[in-house]
Amino acid sequence: QVQLVESGGGLVQPGGSLRLSCTISVSIWRYAAVGWYRQAPGKQREMVATVYPTGPTNYADGVKDRFTASADSDMNTVYLQMSNLKSEDTAVYFCYAREFGPDGSTDWGQGTQVTVSS
Repeated sequence: QVQLVESGGGLVQPGGSLRLSCTISVSIWRYAAVGWYRQAPGKQREMVATVYPTGPTNYADGVKDRFTASADSDMNTVYLQMSNLKSEDTAVYFCYAREFGPDGSTDWGQGTQVTVSS
């Protein structure tokens, strides 16, 4: 069974930074895309960043100038560097990995809480 294990969440003041990590138990090359979603209280889960091994990284409009997503294929780890954090970034952040093909399944991490508050 594939496991995705996130770490790096926590409490940070507005304007601060955090780096999330997600270690995947299989080769990252197994996947067509890896990245991050988040879910704030009372809201739907939304895409934050998608990393394509052979293409550009996509970001949600509200984070593209503040967040940087990357993947280390040697370590099978996905990162999300978050800077200039705002209160509206408060959410549970989920790592995901989507397999190739129209019927490819998606594996998810358990989520890590990020709280931005003074």
